[in-house]
Amino acid sequence: MPTKWLPDSANIDHLKRQAKDLLRDFRDADMSAFQRAREFHPKFAETPDNGMTSRSFALSDAQLSIAREYGYASWPRLRAAIADRSHETLALTHNERLPDGPFKQALDFMDAGNEARLKDHLARHPGLIHEEALFEGGNYFQTPTLLEFLPENPNRQERIPANALKIAEILLEAGAAQNQEALNETVMLAASGRICRESGLQNALIELLCQHGADPEAGMYSALAHDEFDAARALIECGAKLNLPAAAALDERVVVKSLLNNASSDDIQLALALAACCGRAEVAKLLLAGGADPNRYNPPGGHSHCTPLHSAVAAKKLDTVKALMEGGADLSLTDIHHKMTALGWAEYLKHDDIADYLRSTQN
Repeated sequence: MPTKWLPDSANIDHLKRQAKDLLRDFRDADMSAFQRAREFHPKFAETPDNGMTSRSFALSDAQLSIAREYGYASWPRLRAAIADRSHETLALTHNERLPDGPFKQALDFMDAGNEARLKDHLARHPGLIHEEALFEGGNYFQTPTLLEFLPENPNRQERIPANALKIAEILLEAGAAQNQEALNETVMLAASGRICRESGLQNALIELLCQHGADPEAGMYSALAHDEFDAARALIECGAKLNLPAAAALDERVVVKSLLNNASSDDIQLALALAACCGRAEVAKLLLAGGADPNRYNPPGGHSHCTPLHSAVAAKKLDTVKALMEGGADLSLTDIHHKMTALGWAEYLKHDDIADYLRSTQN
């Protein structure tokens, strides 16, 4: 789910009201409230919609969900950010938010592609390779190691060094390969990153990371949700499975048909989300016929702040929009962040042909 940034005018009273609103919506069995709890409260991560009504959800749970939605680990951390206005630092680049010291110096050497100085620096600070930066106020890239900065995702300077593979090898040999979580996170960032692709190094970096132990599955759904299809196929070459969601996003219709009957409902739903955001109309029809629900919010990994119909609108794919509407999509459902319908999205994005079609279905 995309980050909800704290506005400069944010105050604790407003956030308290947001928490109370979330609590009310949860108790009213609002599906968007269920989705937000599932996305941001660890206690509810595996709870389906039909299991939410039997779970206790207190004000403290709503406050934790709100805090994590804004990228803070807890309600007290969010209160502290409001109190000292530290959320205003979010306008700075990640480099600018780092304190001066060995970590930031190592990052400077990486960004400059200075292999010799990076090697020497890591040798003089052997524990540095395992250190983590701390960035609050975002829903990803919160505690990155040096390796995770390399794919330039999120964008810090709109480029990566031409010798990025050599820099990666230096980091891996210095001990980064021992951190499975960082390896997996880095392959995900590489597989979904525009700058990494535009550099021409995306697939090679993916292969290098996987050779050193990164799980290729870790990057699949993020790559597919961001239309990085070449990266997804590189991950498959490295051992990731061509399962139902991946096959749906890659428009592998024969594979979709072969896997659909034995797939779990969760995989079918994620497959529909990815088919929608990738504009795979014929695949969407197969999934809808196979039991996918067009009116569930997309699962995590598939733009979970909205429905498949919103995703198809954003992708500007009229044929997929039509497939979803013919499959029973509810045009009254709103996205979680902006409370806009799919028609509202089409109008805002100026996708006029889609907006005209959606309006015609209301007559």
